[in-house]
This record gives sequence, structure tokens and C-alpha cells, in this order.
Amino acid sequence: MVKIGLLVYEDVVLSSVSGVVDLLMVANGVLQQQGLEPVFDVQLISAQSGGLALQSPAVLQCNRSLADDVDADVILIPAFNSDPEGVLRRNGAAVEWLKVQYEAGRQLASLCFGAYFLAEAGLLRGKACCSHWLAIPDLQLRYPEVSFLPDTLMTENAGIYTSGGALLSWNLVLYLIEKFGGRDLAIAVSKMFNIDLDRGRQSHFTVFSGQRRHGDAPILKAQDFIEQGYQGSLSVDQVAGQAFMSKRNFIRRFKLATGNTPQEYIQRVKIEAAKKQLENSDSDLTSVMLDAGYNDVKAFRKVFRQVTGMTPQDYRRKFSRVGGTMV
Repeated sequence: MVKIGLLVYEDVVLSSVSGVVDLLMVANGVLQQQGLEPVFDVQLISAQSGGLALQSPAVLQCNRSLADDVDADVILIPAFNSDPEGVLRRNGAAVEWLKVQYEAGRQLASLCFGAYFLAEAGLLRGKACCSHWLAIPDLQLRYPEVSFLPDTLMTENAGIYTSGGALLSWNLVLYLIEKFGGRDLAIAVSKMFNIDLDRGRQSHFTVFSGQRRHGDAPILKAQDFIEQGYQGSLSVDQVAGQAFMSKRNFIRRFKLATGNTPQEYIQRVKIEAAKKQLENSDSDLTSVMLDAGYNDVKAFRKVFRQVTGMTPQDYRRKFSRVGGTMV
């Protein structure tokens, strides 16, 4: 059973909560109709347990508070449609709570404007992420250390997910349904809600696709070189040579264009490839490591954990889709 916690607060957009609950409950219903056990256990978490009156004409019954010992695998932060300054001021305790939850190993996912909470908590620093296009200019001003991708549907990085605006965030929920329950389950749910499952779907290198909209042709060539040759022993000098630049100038220009240093980019491409193989095959760890372009188990484990927040074995146990369901 995957435990999903929804962090709710008085400014929350109702559909950003009810829609998530509907999608996850329908996913459980599909499984039960097939004689299978449900996958998702959903709980609403707020500053205080009990009834929470929203700014919209609705009351949510929350079964957990920030003070409780919350047992959740993934915590979702729904959207709001109020002034960000006021929302963040009123929910400072929730922001601090999210830091604690992430440090405890829980995964976090923001829907639409919910990215403000993650950014305010400092959890998006140095990462590429997305939100509602309307929020991007303000987010970029407030958090210049974060790379915001206005045209990206969703991102996943080290146990943190972000999604685009409004109902596009439902695609992130479908992605989580697929990740934890299998592709067939996600397809069934998408059909029931008439959601295009693959609208703007991320490619093999999901987190990095949005970082190609910078228009710097030599850097794009370098990115292609990395993504096509990640299984080899790539050095920054070698990649800089593809862009016909000095190493120093290349590093500066690459970071400016993509938000990552070349070495970070190489590592993330390799680890993304390893993640996909762990999800979709039963290959042993040595094979996964070699296919991702590493030849040292210790180094591979270290980088994998830095990028994902998990060991390769834990990642496979949590996200493997071999056989169509999580094992």
C-alpha cells in the first residue's frame, strides 16, 4: 500500500485536492474490480486535524495534523489562487514541516502553485522544476537559485516532483499512479477521466527535456553528445571539445544554459538511464551499473543516492514495474 498525504490549507484550490482524491480512489476501484488489492491510502493533513474551512465554500475533514507522526510515502502540496506572500506567511509551519518530511526520506510533489511551498522550503535549490506559467516570473524573482521551466509538464528530481498549472497537474498524479500501480492502471484511469496520459510526456531523460529550450546551439550539441554517449567514460574536456570551447568557458556557458554543470548533467543522464532500467527490467545491479556507464559499484551507489535520495535496491523495490505492478 502506497500512503499518499495531501497537505491542505485554507487557501487551497478545492479541485487540486478533490481531483487528486478522485483519481487515486478510482485507481483503487479499478484494481478492486479486477480482484486485486488497492494501491493507494490517502490522508488529508493540515495544521490541525478535524474540519478545515476553505476560502472557497467548502470544508475538508482532515485526519492528520502537522503535529502527528505522519506515515506517508509521498506528500502532495496542492495549488492555491491567493497572493503568494500571504499564503506563505500563513503557512510558515507547513513549509518547515515539509523540510522535516523530506529529510525523513519522504517524497514530495507540488501541484501547480504548490511549487511555492517547496521553493520557500529551499528544497528546489539547484533543481529544474515547473509550476503554472502564470507563477513563473514571480517564482524566478523570488528564488533565483532555482531553474524554473515554463513549458515543462512535470519534473522529477531526487524524490521531488513538480507539475504544470491547473488541471495539467493531474498528469503528475497519473504519473504517480503509473509509477506505483503500473502502466495499465494509469491508462484505465486516464480513460475514465478523459485525460491525455501522454500529453507532453517526458522522454527518457524526463528532467532534462525542458532544459533544451535555451537556443544555444553548441550547448545543445554537447547535450546530444552526452545523452547519446552516456554509457561511455565521458569527461568534461571531451564534451567541451564537441562544443569547440575551452573547458572554463564551456562550463560557464553550459551552466548558464541548462542550470547544471556539465558534470552534474552527465551524472543525471546516467542515473536517469539506471532508474529506467531498474523500473523496467530484472537486470542485476552490476549490469545496470555498467549499462549506465559506471564501472565502480561504490561510486555508482553514491551518485545514485545523491540524485534520487535512495539506494538502487530501494529504488527498485519501490518503483519496479516488471510484471505491470510495483514490487
